[in-house]
Amino acid sequence: MTPVIDLHCDLLSYLNHVPDATPYKTEEIGASFPALEAGNVKLQVMAIYTASEKGSTESALKQSLLFKKLLTEHADRLALAKSTATIQSLPASTKTNMLAAIENASGICEEDDKLADGFKNLETIISNTEKILYIGLTHHAENRFGGGNNTKVGLKEDGKALLDYINGRKIAIDFSHTSDALAHDILNYLTQKNLDIPILASHSNFRPIFDHPRNLPDDIAMEIINQGGLIGMNFLRAFMNNDDPNALYDHIAHGLSLGGANSICFGADFFYTGNHPDQSRRPFYFKEHENASCYPALLKELTKRTNAEQVEAISHKNVANYIQKIWS
Repeated sequence: MTPVIDLHCDLLSYLNHVPDATPYKTEEIGASFPALEAGNVKLQVMAIYTASEKGSTESALKQSLLFKKLLTEHADRLALAKSTATIQSLPASTKTNMLAAIENASGICEEDDKLADGFKNLETIISNTEKILYIGLTHHAENRFGGGNNTKVGLKEDGKALLDYINGRKIAIDFSHTSDALAHDILNYLTQKNLDIPILASHSNFRPIFDHPRNLPDDIAMEIINQGGLIGMNFLRAFMNNDDPNALYDHIAHGLSLGGANSICFGADFFYTGNHPDQSRRPFYFKEHENASCYPALLKELTKRTNAEQVEAISHKNVANYIQKIWS
């Protein structure tokens, strides 16, 4: 069975916030352990997600400890992906490997905190998880770092300071929840300051295929591709297409048409939807993509639409090559 790497799920947030949550409830979250194993997911990036609100730093620190606890308590089925050697050996691994990421920098520094304390929080999270693959500056809304995807706000001074801080640290910056203005400002700032920061969009689709501010416009997508970054396909109906499950393949085809043969991958964005404020979005996922066990059937269908070599690249090789490149 073809191995899979997925760039984004919210299992940690689910375990932190939902009473009686366990990583085995596939009916509650698509990135449960049984679903990941059925989908042959060899590496799952675990997002540390927080909203921009009071208590965000406490939540993020708790999630980083949960990440550490999962590895200890479930060592029979989980492993930490912490070296290029680990990444190279993923297809042969008998376990689901994990990496942490930060979705929204409000998790390291709230609006009224000192930025220096935020950097200390970041170091604590890195210590707890051993590695952070990427950081997103924002979520949907505006914060002290910049504008989220529901805004038109660009990069703020604290955002620049955070970029300066992670320069050369082998931590990518995530474009999945940026406003267009923030995305352009980040790209310009990285160029102006000649910063050594890789880029990606961990769980985003393409706006020309489905018009939503969470999806990438072509100019930003092409810049990510041209810089050797990754774009992880998101499985949520609201960002894919509310009516057509096959739209996922249209997004993949569009990414390939932009030159993304070495960039397109998966960032399914499985999260707990039971307490979501907008229940009109139910079902949040199509039946075909409701949990990680969907990958074998998805890849089989994708093979019909492209070729086996490209499917291998999308399923795991693009991400593996990217991680090995930025970690080497």
